[in-house]
Amino acid sequence: MSKQAVLYISIAVYAAVILAIGLFNLRKSKNMAEFTLGERKAGAWLSAFSYGTTYFSAVMFIGYAGSTGWKYGIWGVLPGIGNAIFGSLFAWLVLAKRTRETTRRLEIKSMPQFFHIRFQSDGMKLFSVITIFIFLLPYSASVYKGLTSVCSVLLGVNEQLCMIIIAVAAAAIVILGGYVAMLKADFLQGLVMIFGVGTLIFCVIRCQQVGGLSAGLAAISQKTKELGLTAGDHLSLWATVLMTSFGTWGLPQMIHKYYGIRDDKEVRRGTIISTLFALLIAGGGYFIGSLSHLFFDELPEGGQDYLIPNMLIQADLPNILLGVVLVLLIAASVSTLSSITMTASSTLTMDFVQTKIRPQMSSVNAARFTKALCAAFVVLSYVIANTNTPILDMMSYSWGILSGSFLAPYLLSLYWKGINRAGAWAGMLGGFFLALPPVICKLFFPAAAIPGLGIVADMGSHFACLSMVCSFGLCFLFSKIAKSAHWKSGVDNPMFYEKSSENAAVSSDPAT
Repeated sequence: MSKQAVLYISIAVYAAVILAIGLFNLRKSKNMAEFTLGERKAGAWLSAFSYGTTYFSAVMFIGYAGSTGWKYGIWGVLPGIGNAIFGSLFAWLVLAKRTRETTRRLEIKSMPQFFHIRFQSDGMKLFSVITIFIFLLPYSASVYKGLTSVCSVLLGVNEQLCMIIIAVAAAAIVILGGYVAMLKADFLQGLVMIFGVGTLIFCVIRCQQVGGLSAGLAAISQKTKELGLTAGDHLSLWATVLMTSFGTWGLPQMIHKYYGIRDDKEVRRGTIISTLFALLIAGGGYFIGSLSHLFFDELPEGGQDYLIPNMLIQADLPNILLGVVLVLLIAASVSTLSSITMTASSTLTMDFVQTKIRPQMSSVNAARFTKALCAAFVVLSYVIANTNTPILDMMSYSWGILSGSFLAPYLLSLYWKGINRAGAWAGMLGGFFLALPPVICKLFFPAAAIPGLGIVADMGSHFACLSMVCSFGLCFLFSKIAKSAHWKSGVDNPMFYEKSSENAAVSSDPAT
C-alpha cells in the first residue's frame, strides 16, 4: 500500500473515532456544569492524560523541538526534562490539591471566577476574561501551524486543508461532547502519543543518519561543540526551559484540569502519571529535535518549523509508522486545541455574557451559546494561523502574557492569606505589560533590538520569564503597602480560606 494511502486511512480512522466519542457524549453536555466540568468526577488517568495532551501538541514536537535542537544541539533536550520536572511533577505537587479543594468548596468553574471571589473585584474578573480570550487565540493558531507543516510535507496536501481537518476534529469533541468527551478523547489520544513517541524514538535512533544511540550521542555532541554556543545562547535556552515549564502554572486551560479531579487520592496518582507521561512525550520529542544537525547541514525550505517533518522523511520510516506519527501529531494538536477552545469560550460565556449582558440566561442556553462561541474561536484561530508568524513566537507571546498576568496572583492566593486586591492588581498588570514588548515590536517595530541579546520580537521567552518573576515581587510589595497604608484595596479576605461552604463568592463591594 502506498504511503499516501496509509496516511489517509490513518487520518480517517482517527476522525471516525473522535466523531464517535463526541456523539456518544452528546447528552452529557446539555448544561454549563456538565459542559465545563463533567460534574467533577474525573479520575487520575483521565485527568493526567488530559493535562499532558493539552500541554504537548504539535507546537512542542514541531516548533519547539525543532528550533531548540537546531539552535542548541544536544542541549535542546533540557526543555523536555524541565517540562517533566517543573511543568508536571512540581506543578501537580504545588497546585493540584489546593486548586481542587478550593474550586470545589467555592464552586469555582473558571480562573476569572477564582480571582473575583478571592479579591472581590468585578474589574479583575473582566480583565481576566478579556485577556484569556484574546491571548489564547495566538496559542491556538500556533497549534494549527505546528501540524500543517507536517501534513504538507508528509502528505503533500495544501496547508489550508490540513487546518480545516484539525478545526473540524477539535470542534467535534468540544461542541458535541464537552468536558467529558474531551477527557475521554484526551485519554485515547494520550495512548496514541505514548505508542507513537516510543516507536519514533526507537526508529530515529536506528536510522542511518544517527547510527544507534551511542554513535548518535557522540556525533551530536561534536556538532553541538561546533555551534559555538555563547552565554547569550544559554540564556535563551534557559528562558525557554523556564517559560515552557513554569509558564503552565498560570495558563487557565492547564489549571482547569485540576478542577474536576474526584478526590485527593486521584491527585496523588495523577501526579505520578502526569510526570511519567511528560518525561516520555516531552523528553522524547526534544531528544528527537536535538538530533536535527545529524540530518541537515542547513535549514530546509520553510525554516525551523519544517525541520522535524523533513527529518521524518529523511529517516525513511515505514509507511505504517508514518501513519502512527501523523495521528500522534494530530491527536496532540486536537487535544490542545479543544482544551484552549473550551477554556476561552466557556470563560467568556460564564464570566461576561451571563454576568454582564444576559444574567437571566439559563444553564442550558449558556451551554448552547458556548458551543457557538467554540465554533467562532476555532475560525478566529484559523485566520490568525494564516499570518506569517513562526510557531515559537506565537506560543511564547501567548504563554508570556497569560502566565505573566495570572501565575503570581493565582499561586499566592492558594498559599498566602496576605495577598490583597492591590497586590493582585499590581502583579497582574505588571506581568501583563512586561510580557507585551515582543508582541508590540512584532506588530509595529520588527527591527527593534536589545544590544547583545537580539531582536525584541524574537525574545518572547525572555520577557515571559521576566514578567513572571517581577509579578511575584509586585504582588508582595503592593500587598504590604496597601495593608500598611490602610487602603480599601488592602483588606484581607479570610472567608476565602474557610472550610465552610459559606463562601465569599458574592461581595457587596465590586470595587476594582
